[in-house]
Amino acid sequence: MAHVITDECISCGVCVDECAVEAISEGEDKYVIDPEKCTDCGSCAEVCPTEAIKEGEE
Repeated sequence: MAHVITDECISCGVCVDECAVEAISEGEDKYVIDPEKCTDCGSCAEVCPTEAIKEGEE
């Protein structure tokens, strides 16, 4: 299951550079993760300063 970005996102963009498969892009109010591209590696969650990236729900 792909990771998701919660409303705690401050749109800093740190996660974008960390994503090896380019699954993260800037959304309207926060960054979003494309579940079709996400490989669920968790690298983005490790660098998020606000812990806004969580494991997705099934």
